[in-house]
Amino acid sequence: MKWLIVLLKKSVRQILSVFQWDPWFGKSWSQEGEDRILERIFEGKTSGFYIDVGAHHPMRFSNTYLFYKKGWCGINIDAMPGSMRSFQKFRSRDINIEAGVGLSECELDYYIFNEPALNGFSSELSSARNVEDSSYKIIRTEKVKVLTLCQILEANCSEGQLIDFMSVDVEGLDLDVLSSNDWERFRPVYVLAELLESDFTEIDRDKVVLLMRSKGYKVFAKCVNTVFFKDAQGKRHE
Repeated sequence: MKWLIVLLKKSVRQILSVFQWDPWFGKSWSQEGEDRILERIFEGKTSGFYIDVGAHHPMRFSNTYLFYKKGWCGINIDAMPGSMRSFQKFRSRDINIEAGVGLSECELDYYIFNEPALNGFSSELSSARNVEDSSYKIIRTEKVKVLTLCQILEANCSEGQLIDFMSVDVEGLDLDVLSSNDWERFRPVYVLAELLESDFTEIDRDKVVLLMRSKGYKVFAKCVNTVFFKDAQGKRHE
């Protein structure tokens, strides 16, 4: 029997070496590790509520999927036609909304790329990416309904709902999304926004940063393109 135990231990070690299992490795679904930073912020919090604007995919590049797996729930919003089918399948506890988010209720041209993570409403950014020597190409354009963030949250957030964090990634139009919120009524403790090609020497002049500071938020952390804002008015997550 002893020889069998030794053999089993050796076999387990060999299997683990093949898969290079590391007990200290933590998986991230985010593009820049944002979910791991959030996990540190909300360490030990077993339930919570998030909002994901420009959610893209239930898992790929998701800043919220790690928390869904922990038992949290929230609201996922994406403008891509048909995008919510996969969310309904893999994120059924969440509220999943297929709509664009902008400054006013309207219809806008939505640029759809061969890389779905680049889809968006910004004609300027989409044109810059759709150049001859780029592997990214616009494959079609569709008219998509747009609502303000305030409209969506009014219809889907219960009164007094604590929003632990909100992630915004809408390919160049984060300022429009954030400007369309009612910050007195819907006030996440943390907000993540994408500031493309920004660094610490320029961040103070960025329009998104100026807006968030005017709403009572401060810059808390930064990844390559993502900036974390924290409510400076003292609201705490519980």
